[in-house]
Amino acid sequence: MKNVVITGANRGIGLALCEQFLQNNHCVFALCRNTSDELEALSAKDQKLTIIKGVDVTTEQGLTTMCQGLKDIHIDVLINNAGLLKGDNLNNVETDNIIEQFNVNALAPFNVCKRLLSQLSAGSKIAFISSRMGSISDNSSGGQYGYRMSKTALNAAAMSLSQDLKNDQISVAIYHPGWVQTRMVNHSGDISATESAAKLCQLIMAQDMSKTGTFTHSNGESLPW
Repeated sequence: MKNVVITGANRGIGLALCEQFLQNNHCVFALCRNTSDELEALSAKDQKLTIIKGVDVTTEQGLTTMCQGLKDIHIDVLINNAGLLKGDNLNNVETDNIIEQFNVNALAPFNVCKRLLSQLSAGSKIAFISSRMGSISDNSSGGQYGYRMSKTALNAAAMSLSQDLKNDQISVAIYHPGWVQTRMVNHSGDISATESAAKLCQLIMAQDMSKTGTFTHSNGESLPW
């Protein structure tokens, strides 16, 4: 039984990841700004789930709340899932929206890792839920400036972490969940959150030092940088 920490766990992929890891008999710590009826129902059904709310990973208070809620917990798997998409194109891109997406999608996951690093050890895993939209060579449609830039920055930070943590035997991997039917994309995806989470769970549990520093689609395909 592993201790699994998941950010952005109250809905969408985060909630589905909670369900998957609980089904695999792991203890799950669900971090969120606000809980949800679905997450509360899951907690009532499975005592292996601990909800830690008030965790806005972009704020100092949120990070402090996170650390207090996870005090003395050894972390086997840390999943940085919380994310933000504010669609834009060349004609309507706004600097404030880009900065907000950078804060949520790139800086916050890095700060979460920094704060919790002392609670990981050899064999622990860090997983970043990123996007293939963070790939530069895969960009054939343009637009989505803030989201693309922030996810590229996240990938860069994750790759640096994978190098810096090699001697500690902590693996770091980056995952694209697919085009998932969540509120973020107005439920227009081609794969359900449950199906995506099941694939991600399998990949994360198989993650080891041989896979550190990799960028992988939930279907197992290696993605270009």
